[in-house]
This record gives sequence, C-alpha cells and structure tokens, in this order.
Amino acid sequence: MDLKLELVQVPASDVDRSLAFYRDRLGFVLDVDVTPMDGMRVVQLTPPGSACSILLGTGMGEASSMTPGTQRALHLVVADVRAAREELVGRGVDVDEVVDVGGGVLYAWFRDPDGNSLALQEMPWRTGENF
Repeated sequence: MDLKLELVQVPASDVDRSLAFYRDRLGFVLDVDVTPMDGMRVVQLTPPGSACSILLGTGMGEASSMTPGTQRALHLVVADVRAAREELVGRGVDVDEVVDVGGGVLYAWFRDPDGNSLALQEMPWRTGENF
C-alpha cells in the first residue's frame, strides 16, 4: 500500500499575508486560490520540486481550525542548506544560522509571519535521484 502525504495545513491569521510570504519570499508555487462559498477560502501552494503542498484558508471546518503559529517543524529538504539560507535571507526571510546536528545533517530554522516554524534541512545521503 502506498501512502503519500500530499497536503499539510498551515494555520494562518491572515491568509493574504501568509500567501505573500510563502509565494513571494519562499518561492512556493500558487496552485489554488478559490472562494467556493461565502466565508470559505482555499489556498494551496507547493514548494518547488515537492510532491507535498501546504493549505492555507478559512471556513474549512477542521482543516482551518488550528491556531495560527502552532504548526511546528515543517522540513524543507534542500541539496545545499547554506545556499538555500542565503537565497532566503536575500529575499527578506529571517533564517537562523546553519547548525550541524551530527552525521552531516544540517539545519537552518525560520518562522512564517504567524510563528509557524520551518526548517531547511540538508542530509548528505539525499542527493541525485534520492533527493
């Protein structure tokens, strides 16, 4: 049985502000931005090269009931964490310094406008076809 994680909710207090951050600062691709009914908005964005997207929105019942700022440790796996960090810093994202946690695994942490935390992660064995 295949189980593919393809969508992760990211709680946002201001969908437009979060959309701008993920699209304009992080470079995520906007897949969907619809208002299917009054009080409901669905915004889906995908990081470049990823099969998993994030969901921002309002009026979606349980899917939009999380408290903004409570999503933790979403990992964005990159081939070169230092280069990715510098690119994001150049786009105005406040990214922590790179930390080596052992085994060659490197992290650089940051937060979105609501305080949800994300990490750039580099793992040396995830290169080429495995990346």
